[in-house]
Amino acid sequence: MNRFLLMLACFSCLCLCNVSRTFAEVTAPDGFVALFNGEDLAGWHGMPHFDPQKLAAMPEEDQQKQLAEWWKETLEHWTIENGELVNDGMGPYLTTDREYGDIELLIEYRTVALADSGIYLRGTPQVQIWDWTEAGGKWDRGADKGSGGLFNNPDGAPGRDPLVLADRPFGEWNQFRIVQVGERTSVWFNDHLVVDHAIMDNYWNREIPLFRKGRIQLQTHGGEIRWRNLLIREIGSDEANQILASHGEDGYESIFNGEDLTGWAGATDNYEVVNGAIKCQPGHGGVLFTEKEYVDFQVRLEFRLPPGGNNGLAIRYPGNGGAAYDGMTELQVLDTEHPMYAGWLDPRQAHGSVYGMVPAARGYLRPTGEWNFQEVTVVGSTIKVELNGTVILDADVSGVTEFMGDSPHPGKDLTSGHFGFAGHNDPVRFRKIRIKTVAAE
Repeated sequence: MNRFLLMLACFSCLCLCNVSRTFAEVTAPDGFVALFNGEDLAGWHGMPHFDPQKLAAMPEEDQQKQLAEWWKETLEHWTIENGELVNDGMGPYLTTDREYGDIELLIEYRTVALADSGIYLRGTPQVQIWDWTEAGGKWDRGADKGSGGLFNNPDGAPGRDPLVLADRPFGEWNQFRIVQVGERTSVWFNDHLVVDHAIMDNYWNREIPLFRKGRIQLQTHGGEIRWRNLLIREIGSDEANQILASHGEDGYESIFNGEDLTGWAGATDNYEVVNGAIKCQPGHGGVLFTEKEYVDFQVRLEFRLPPGGNNGLAIRYPGNGGAAYDGMTELQVLDTEHPMYAGWLDPRQAHGSVYGMVPAARGYLRPTGEWNFQEVTVVGSTIKVELNGTVILDADVSGVTEFMGDSPHPGKDLTSGHFGFAGHNDPVRFRKIRIKTVAAE
């Protein structure tokens, strides 16, 4: 049994064996901390369904006034009984003071008929909690499928509806285990996997990815709901990368043996292998590329940037010239937020961008010096870049007509070519490089 399943089994046994015990008597699994201390609302504030970006944009005085009003109302509807958080079905949602990014969350709830609730992640709705019965009157909205789905994802999108119905009868406690890395969200509900590594949509603005960090909110309306054993564990970058790499592994083949540059061509003298990673030598560059060519493919890798580091992924590179112009593109690998780039960097030069053509969303790189996980999918004229579990670019380059500096990109319509790295004198490192061919839809 793997670590996660063993931990979940232990947590389930702990909860079943301690139904009548107070919060103070329950011990959190290793690595977890309590979000609720069982005695008061320290670490929480009140906030209804409200765009966190709008709240953050308010002048400080207005923001504090609004929070104070919400808090006053919160205290009218939230109480604590026997170490349980109790809401009467009305008022603002209980909201953590802290913001969280990649997490594992354990939580129990008990509710009543006709209630409609949920758990906001990163301040965004939501992992759904339903009255799943026909008498609840919401089968037309999907309640018949049960709780645990990412209800605010678009209809038909992965994760929108739970994979199985796993709700327990009213009066019994239900258990969630939620793992979120980037936008990638998995939900176990009463020991059943109901959401499997699905992207959680940004309800507040569907044109941008889910926020990198945000608060956890306990949504409550329509009837009493009780919460207990709220436990959280923050996931570090190495574990996050492992989670992302382990999902959907079928079909990949390694294109780097971790020891030398066998299978690679081009600027081999300008790169070296250090501790199982391909490293561009300082002061050197050029394109290092696979001997093999690819048409439609998906590549997964990890990379680590030094401060201000600059490199790129060569996509459908023809074997000569520059990756950004002579190839289909160079996808930027750049320490975008370093001060040396402030004030002059074109958005189409930010990390993950289709260089000079299409900008990627910013703000999803790990702190400089940590390993990042990236997946790139190239099918026909489309390119999708998923960085650390978040889709930062999804573009069709065939229709691009405006180029940075008005410089043409003669290679952008190439249909095949090599994969590689476009070095720019900085010691950027790449490891765990795997690729698979994919079929065009």
